[in-house]
Amino acid sequence: MLIGVGLGPGEPDLLTLKAVNALKDSDKVYVPGKMAEELVKPYTDSEILDFPMLRDYDVLNEIWKKNADIIANEARNGTVVFGLIGDPNFFSTFTHLKRVMHKYYPDVETATIPGISSITSFASRTDSEIDSSFEVSDGSDKKSKIVLKAKHTQDIIRNLTEEGYDNFIFAERLFLDRERIIKGKENIPEKGNYFSIIYAEKGEK
Repeated sequence: MLIGVGLGPGEPDLLTLKAVNALKDSDKVYVPGKMAEELVKPYTDSEILDFPMLRDYDVLNEIWKKNADIIANEARNGTVVFGLIGDPNFFSTFTHLKRVMHKYYPDVETATIPGISSITSFASRTDSEIDSSFEVSDGSDKKSKIVLKAKHTQDIIRNLTEEGYDNFIFAERLFLDRERIIKGKENIPEKGNYFSIIYAEKGEK
């Protein structure tokens, strides 16, 4: 198994307990750079894999494939952690690595452990109080949307469909008892609650 582990914004005290346990229990840990290496050092040894910041996707794909080749055999036979700054599912090196793994090594199971992201870190350090809808952008086209407190699910899905979204995930009580995750709008219940979330994406999967 390959687990992407979020190490938070860089302060050692902001690693989660689950991240620390994953580092300690893994058979092998890889990181994408020195900063991540320093964060995991109190818990385990790690090996740096090169992920240069390039815009040439042909070169990047070669690098991601090479790194996937390195990881694949170990992840088949044990637990491999890829530790990275921030959260593994938001603007992350792990997202690209996971896609390549699924393409070339579909037998390798992947999972993620969330970390404190740059978004929540920013709000904390700047004393910004965000209590209404907001937008996060890196300058690329907007392809997904998250709706919190999704009580009226069918109204939300209908509105999002009109906006061009066609792939939906419903999640409720994440990481709690009675957790539910439902993929596909045809399976989403009529009503949600305060702990319900709808994720919408453009481009049918």
